[in-house]
Amino acid sequence: MPRAGRAALVLSTVVSAAGGLLAGPALAAGEAPAASQQSTEDNPVARKAHAEAAVPGTPCSVSTRACVDLETQQAWLIEDGKVVRGPMTIASGGEGRETPVGHSLRVYRKDVDHVSGESKTVDGKPSPMPYSTFFGDGGIAFHAGDPARSSAGCIRMRTADAKATFAHLRRGDKVQVVNGSQERAHRASARS
Repeated sequence: MPRAGRAALVLSTVVSAAGGLLAGPALAAGEAPAASQQSTEDNPVARKAHAEAAVPGTPCSVSTRACVDLETQQAWLIEDGKVVRGPMTIASGGEGRETPVGHSLRVYRKDVDHVSGESKTVDGKPSPMPYSTFFGDGGIAFHAGDPARSSAGCIRMRTADAKATFAHLRRGDKVQVVNGSQERAHRASARS
């Protein structure tokens, strides 16, 4: 390989690695980190979300671009306060690897051909996670997979839904992950 080609390859590798490291926390200022999920409903970010109008047919705020309801195992894509796709059937994290609740999680990375660094297939290869859209600390992402099986904290979706989510969301877009009944109760008390 010519010297210029090797330099470009090394630079590309360094930039890719740094991008993952510099992506930083996916939580907005004031949002509780995953370690203190008990306070996710009692912080300034949550209170601001509860004060906003909800997108009709969802438990999420009009300012979000993607909504996940962990109770119903459904997700929606939102544009200008209106549902543009959904409800989509999803599978969230399983016991001990739950998907974190958050009111202002942010998309920080996308990878169309991502493979898991944690999960392996039955033949020992890294599990494919096509159309990964990362939005939560610890590598939490929307991705294609079997929505009948729980994940390691991610949001699994049918391939067509994961592809649409990947196309719809941009870096910095807000994602809300909530328990629908709790969110509706908090929203009702915020308005009274």
